[in-house]
Amino acid sequence: MKLEFMYAPTTDLLGSLALYRDGLVCDEVWREGDATVALALPGTDVQLMLDVNDPDAPMGPLFVVESVEVFHTGRPSSLLVVAEPSEIPGGFMASYKDPAGGSIYVMDQSTDASPE
Repeated sequence: MKLEFMYAPTTDLLGSLALYRDGLVCDEVWREGDATVALALPGTDVQLMLDVNDPDAPMGPLFVVESVEVFHTGRPSSLLVVAEPSEIPGGFMASYKDPAGGSIYVMDQSTDASPE
């Protein structure tokens, strides 16, 4: 399990990019279409993932695991399921609430056909 992203849903991708990329000088790392952009956070390996696909989703850490299904089956009982594992480009994703109500996202790249 590795903390890969801070997931930041937004209703205004251009406005969010203006703040984080242009105002706070975070480098754009990749983008997927017109809906998702990842930015490098200075001084860390964690990226900020801006996303308009579900703008009402809560912000939270996104962990990459080998298999979302394996994680989901063996997850700690204190993690409440918000969204069951579902397919995303390149793999699967699920979301949970921690005991304090914070959001946690887990994803894998199990169907990504790109070479490593």
